[in-house]
Amino acid sequence: MYVAMDGNRASIEKNRGVGNTPSGELSRPLKNAGAMNYGVRPHSRKRTLGRDAQNLLEYFKKMQAENPGFFYAIQLDEDSRMTNVFWADARSRSAYCHFGDTVTLDTGYRVNQYRVPFAPFTGVNHHGQTILFGCALLLDESEASFTWLFKTFLTAMNDRPPVSITTDQDRAIQTAIAHVFPDSRHCISKWHVLREGQEKLAHVCHAHPNFQVELYNCINLTETIEEFEFSWNSILEKYDLRRNDWLQSLYNARAQWVPVYFRDSFFAAISPSQGYEGSFFEGYVNQQTTLPMFFRQYERALENSFEKEIEADFVTICTTPVLRTPSPMEKQAANLYTRKIFTKFQEELVETFVYTANRIEGDGAISTFRVAKFEDDNKAYIVTFNYPEMRANCSCQIFEYSGILCRHVLTVFTVTNVLTLPTHYILNRWTRNAKNGTGFDELTGDSHGQESLTLRYNSLCREAIRYAEEGATAVETYDAAINTLRDGGKKVALVKKNVAKVMPPSSQVNGTGYDDRKNSMSTLDHMTPLLWPRQDEMLRRLNLNDAGAPGQNVSDLNLPRMTPVSLHRDDAPSENMVLKGTFLFVFVLT
Repeated sequence: MYVAMDGNRASIEKNRGVGNTPSGELSRPLKNAGAMNYGVRPHSRKRTLGRDAQNLLEYFKKMQAENPGFFYAIQLDEDSRMTNVFWADARSRSAYCHFGDTVTLDTGYRVNQYRVPFAPFTGVNHHGQTILFGCALLLDESEASFTWLFKTFLTAMNDRPPVSITTDQDRAIQTAIAHVFPDSRHCISKWHVLREGQEKLAHVCHAHPNFQVELYNCINLTETIEEFEFSWNSILEKYDLRRNDWLQSLYNARAQWVPVYFRDSFFAAISPSQGYEGSFFEGYVNQQTTLPMFFRQYERALENSFEKEIEADFVTICTTPVLRTPSPMEKQAANLYTRKIFTKFQEELVETFVYTANRIEGDGAISTFRVAKFEDDNKAYIVTFNYPEMRANCSCQIFEYSGILCRHVLTVFTVTNVLTLPTHYILNRWTRNAKNGTGFDELTGDSHGQESLTLRYNSLCREAIRYAEEGATAVETYDAAINTLRDGGKKVALVKKNVAKVMPPSSQVNGTGYDDRKNSMSTLDHMTPLLWPRQDEMLRRLNLNDAGAPGQNVSDLNLPRMTPVSLHRDDAPSENMVLKGTFLFVFVLT
């Protein structure tokens, strides 16, 4: 049952969503369907939130009052009980506008047996940091529920599907993604696939210390399918593992999870360990976390993420990287990219000094080059270069996969006297201006410096919504509003830079400087690579927060709030669910 209130009238509709929406069932083919041997979870007694359901609704209503940009939707079953919930705050939705090209849905709570069945949607920002796009509580895990979840996510993100999406291994998820995101490239998380590795291959790891490194290199560092196949077969032969059923099952599903099969699609992949070390809720949620505790920890995770981004902004804006070459291309990249991405680009550029490029075909507009190391001429890369259009394609496909030009293309640029990066090879999502200098994430220089970032953010959101409502009333007011916003954005960016120069980030306050962290990470990089989570590490990750902390009342929580709302029943067509404007929807459960 739905009761929708817009301040003028109320309407009651049964088994339908609030508002009107275009009809039409999604009937496109399952483009992403493959031969993955997905697990199918047995159906069990339906889980419910119990008394927490009412607390959740009250919590969402409290959110409405303070953050008009917050979105949530609830799905009901035939008995009008909550089955699934999705929400996303304004900051996360804004982040999706800039970084929603690749998305990860983490349903690891099932493996780790969490009391709160939450599933975060995450992505990667311009600093290579994990960011949050939205969260779901999943009490029902059927194909229909995941279809509802993905359609709701799409609605919250203005109907803009991601280029790629990574999920855990599950048949219901795969089918739902193929239905809702047919044009998105779907990859299975390698961490989920390999999670049993330490147990299944313990005897091999103990007997052969180099085995794990070799398998890591095979999975993460091979650059062609042929190279992966050769490396995999060599490992099976060397360690007599051809009869290992677990490894055989991984190999049968290789096209669904091994990175080399996805290098032709964008995944913002700048590190082989991406997706594990960057878990957004690491240290905030564990097996003992209750629902009231969860929202408290959710707020802490958001605040910590925001602070990390501000700190990375500070490093990018207020420190000057050390250039390692006389190349004008390096100087150009230093001024455009964030520090993390510039460092990755600089590594590729410096490596060009040990490579040579020989033209093997063409002498006009389009040429083909063979690129190889001086001391390792046997392993070569093929680069095709269209000089008039300044477009190059490399067989390694690093640019397609990560959005950062590889050393092989840069070597060809060097020998063809291309001195600066063509604009189409500078992805805006990796630049320091990825958010165009405006948006919800920026600090202001007001006198309330000790107030919480969330309070300042919510205040700006309320003002922005009121401004948007006035500006959208006519074309003339819209033009005036948008021009004013752009001018204001430039002023805010200037003030932010000035404030950053005199206000050091939290890392400098606690005694850990940028150089210290850089050296620390460099040390870690030279350790044994992480192929799968170690058992002791997983236990540590599951017990970081205080499991004995008392549950907090909803009224005590000071978190971002939600406004657009829809309550949707299982048996109602999901196309009828819309979340409109800034109307306030109040629901009565019967």
